[in-house]
Amino acid sequence: MLIETQVREDAISLYGFGTGAERDWFRLLTTVQGVGAKVALGILSALSPDQLIAGIASGDKAALTRAPGVGPKLALRILTELREKAGGMPGGATLAAPMVARGAVADALSALVNLGYRRAEAEAALAKASEAHGADAALDVLIRAGLKGLAR
Repeated sequence: MLIETQVREDAISLYGFGTGAERDWFRLLTTVQGVGAKVALGILSALSPDQLIAGIASGDKAALTRAPGVGPKLALRILTELREKAGGMPGGATLAAPMVARGAVADALSALVNLGYRRAEAEAALAKASEAHGADAALDVLIRAGLKGLAR
């Protein structure tokens, strides 16, 4: 168990984490104005570190607002303040700009988003589908492979 200790005038608080990535994200999240320990823990309970990286990379405000205590304004502040810092986080080496979809991939992405999947999840599933089936895969093949990836 990894421990984060916060010492304040009126309290000494200990927070435990199962992985180093969670502890590092907790530390980074608490650097954002308006995000305290309680909100940071809420974000980490709603999103894994990998989901945080994907959400920040794609600018997915909706993913952050699902966490308790995070409204649209705070989600936007988190996205803007952490966009540059997220690349240095564990798993952030793979952080890339949001996928620029073209052709059949763009149509497949639109289809998956319109079916109710989050954009970041759909982009990840389509990136794998495009990698597996080639860049010139047909639209129906991409959608089918994307749905299979999202079902897991």
